Amino acid sequence: MTDTRDHIKPLTYLFEDDGLVPNNALPLVVYKRAIEVPRTDPARSIEELFGRNGWGQLWRDGVFDFQHYHATVHEALGVARGHALVLFGGERGEAVQLGIGDVAILPAGTGHKSLFASHDFQVVGAYPPGDTMQVTRPTPDSYRRALQTIPQVPVPASDPVFGEAGPLTRLWR
Repeated sequence: MTDTRDHIKPLTYLFEDDGLVPNNALPLVVYKRAIEVPRTDPARSIEELFGRNGWGQLWRDGVFDFQHYHATVHEALGVARGHALVLFGGERGEAVQLGIGDVAILPAGTGHKSLFASHDFQVVGAYPPGDTMQVTRPTPDSYRRALQTIPQVPVPASDPVFGEAGPLTRLWR
């Protein structure tokens, strides 16, 4: 049997600090069609996969339609249903189309917001072990605090999709 990692080529995006959204020196990683999701309860299959690979604090919802980032944690977003156009990297970032089975892995500080989502769009969010997620809006005060916390966020020990030997562990070292 061929390892799925052989067929999944991660897309990577680097974003500059824009003065309000700090972003990160680590790249945003997107796996297109990385997860085969069943028709019944697709979110559960993503939750189980993320959980097996050590990513927790799981939730199901969409992506906020306002610019925000997380200054104390990295985040994985696995698409269970529908599709969306998500702007990553702040207002001058890049819009990325996400669909069923896609996974986006955001290093701490990466700006993101939904520009459009289908009515059935659902993602599963998860975080590696560590601090609790906090939604941070881009303001001068939160930006100054984030510049202090983001460098302290440890690189995760595992990839939320492919585990300890996954592409993320190489891309973020």
